[in-house]
Amino acid sequence: MKPINDRVVVQPADAEEKTIGGIIIPDTAKEKPQRGTVIAVGPGKKDHTMTVKEGDTVLYGKYAGQEITFEGKEYLIMREDDILVII
Repeated sequence: MKPINDRVVVQPADAEEKTIGGIIIPDTAKEKPQRGTVIAVGPGKKDHTMTVKEGDTVLYGKYAGQEITFEGKEYLIMREDDILVII
């Protein structure tokens, strides 16, 4: 998978199974993760070089990106601008 322009492919982290106090969270109550690992990075735009690189762990907005399934795995394709911070 090779994104174009300023797009980034992110593999979301797994949703939390338990709270800090040890309470198990059912699937219906799990929040969508807002953290993931960058899998692929596009070349950037004409006047914009990409800041993120493959392997970076990032935080992104709650509604950022387009969800896709590729070879049985879930990914998000988003613009680099949707990424809030590199951890």
